[in-house]
Amino acid sequence: MNAPMDQFKKPWTASPDGYRVPYAVFTDQAYYDQEQEHIFRGETWSFVGLEAELPNKGDFKSTTIGDTPVIVTRDQTGQLRVFKNLCMHRGALLVREPRGNVKSFDCVYHQWSFDLTGALRGVPMRRGVRGDGGMPAAFDMVNFGLDALRVESLNGVIFASFSRTVESLASYLGAEIVETIQRIFNRPIRIMGDYHQYIHGNWKLYAENTRDPYHGSLLHLFHNTFGIYRATTQSGVSHMDATKRHSLLKVKPYAATSNESDDNEVYKDVRSYNTEFHLQDASVLAGRKEFDDGVTLIINAIFPNLLLQQIANTLAVRQSVTYAPDAFEIVWTLFGYADDDEEMQMIRMKQANLIGPAGLISMEDGEAVEIVQDAVVRDGKMTSILAMGGGHSCNTEHMITEGPIIGFWENYCRYLGLTSERAE
Repeated sequence: MNAPMDQFKKPWTASPDGYRVPYAVFTDQAYYDQEQEHIFRGETWSFVGLEAELPNKGDFKSTTIGDTPVIVTRDQTGQLRVFKNLCMHRGALLVREPRGNVKSFDCVYHQWSFDLTGALRGVPMRRGVRGDGGMPAAFDMVNFGLDALRVESLNGVIFASFSRTVESLASYLGAEIVETIQRIFNRPIRIMGDYHQYIHGNWKLYAENTRDPYHGSLLHLFHNTFGIYRATTQSGVSHMDATKRHSLLKVKPYAATSNESDDNEVYKDVRSYNTEFHLQDASVLAGRKEFDDGVTLIINAIFPNLLLQQIANTLAVRQSVTYAPDAFEIVWTLFGYADDDEEMQMIRMKQANLIGPAGLISMEDGEAVEIVQDAVVRDGKMTSILAMGGGHSCNTEHMITEGPIIGFWENYCRYLGLTSERAE
């Protein structure tokens, strides 16, 4: 039986030995239900797609915000719109295809038809048949348009919100996150394709994972062994926006700050550092410099459901889709630039093997989520300990920190009305 939320309204304290989070937050239905109401359908902006996925008038994609199905479309004037994927008649799912192009949205159940602005345009048998039946005289189609969400787009990245009072998207993201999006989406892009990864775990474990700078050099053998990303690099930073909702990990080329003696000391007897491994085909790492700032790795986690990545020459957005306390999906959308030459297209295709469900780098993350979920399922009153970097949320000019995870939890508590004490 699920415990009531009141049971957990106690401080998630920043104790002397670190910040503590109860494991029940990953397993209890009460938390999950509150998240849907106060985070995904609350005062936040959620990622719903890329404008490049909707190049033409009438294009649409179906996706979700939390576990609420939504439709993203471009109407006949070219304006972006987002609606709940719910027929206003009897609540049927209006769109069942992942993508397409239409002139109207027609419900398969009773054929109610809505135009691309969301207005109800057709109700079969509204006047009855041969004078029998039909809708009452007071029925007015104007009152039954699709439930529309607020929409904003930044450099072709589309966000939507259920809230009419949420701050502007730029304010919600903060200057450094806005600059990161503008940096990566600096010109027209070309969609390469999608990966879908279903994970038997809680979505917040993945949110922790993507805000955890130092696990990458311990969990991921490929990252570490081949020098893409090591904790010993002197050019990695871990930043957050002013509210600490969002995190940004940036790394410049490892080779520029390589120190073999540091590596050997820090990674002595560590499983994920093995200089005896070699690639049969080293071309998977033979990329090109394409950003003037020299940054080769960006992991930008945007609260609540988006991760924007640059790993070498792989560019992608990752959207978290929630299903239950112990089930979520990551939708990876890979892209390049519209002006990529043939060689760069092949580089991106080959490096796509680094990420995704079976990626040489990314495959361990899903497993990490599941082994935590499996272990804590009956120990909800116990807590995790977040202490690396001092046990508080702050920006660092290094990557040996769990500060961004604490920032996530401080905001999580704020949205759900729970008590969270900041470490000073």
